[in-house]
Amino acid sequence: MTNKSSQKTDTPEYLKKKAFFQSVLTIYGRKPVLEALQDPSAKPLKLHLADSNKDSEAITQLKELALKKGAEIVYHSKNELSRISKNAKQDQGVCVDIKCDQYVSEDTFFEEHLKKNRALEFIALDGITNPQNLGMIIRSAAAGFIDGIILPEKGCAQIDPLVIKASAGAVFKAKIIRCKDLHSFLKRFKETASVSIITLDLNASLEFSTLNTLEGNKVFVLGNETKGISSETSALSDYATKIPMNNNIESLNVAITAALISFRKQL
Repeated sequence: MTNKSSQKTDTPEYLKKKAFFQSVLTIYGRKPVLEALQDPSAKPLKLHLADSNKDSEAITQLKELALKKGAEIVYHSKNELSRISKNAKQDQGVCVDIKCDQYVSEDTFFEEHLKKNRALEFIALDGITNPQNLGMIIRSAAAGFIDGIILPEKGCAQIDPLVIKASAGAVFKAKIIRCKDLHSFLKRFKETASVSIITLDLNASLEFSTLNTLEGNKVFVLGNETKGISSETSALSDYATKIPMNNNIESLNVAITAALISFRKQL
């Protein structure tokens, strides 16, 4: 007997719609929305406004920018808008949907984007909770030589105005693969393709520079700012490596580590 609910979610139409929504980033708050609309690389789809907003220079500017970029302007009640922004306390009656063509779902990644004729390198985030760190990691990866950032929905900071500001707009350009949880994603990666999972460990014997000779797909895992990499993720690791440091300094900020990974072959 076929489960009708499961059958519905497997249809090409449903999967296409799901992939589309996972490529849309909703930004809330007047200043963050203004900055997003002013960013040349941002592709706004809809500007959502609460019908309780009073006419002002700021609202007029937002509407003019949205129309100039071909975005639709939609009015809602305050409660309806808060359901879209998911942050009634800080949305200030304004949010915007941005289409990020570089954002892909887990299923799309394995079905389409993994079919490359070259080895790929990724940074995976395991419990990164500081929005500023997340933003700087995204910026380094987008500017560097990384094929994508694996960002789980569980246990990590999510993209919000603080992350966007810290990334200096790089969130609109970076390749970001969304997954439900990192452990399941990495396990699926290992089952689907040849890949080396690389973790960083102060006590590892393998030095960072030796990774340049390692062939095939690679995933560099960055752990929580305080606790480091989870035991679940560590169990999937193929290589533990360390970055040599002087003066008895034990570790670097996780965003600095992301920058070293992103540019390690070019410096």
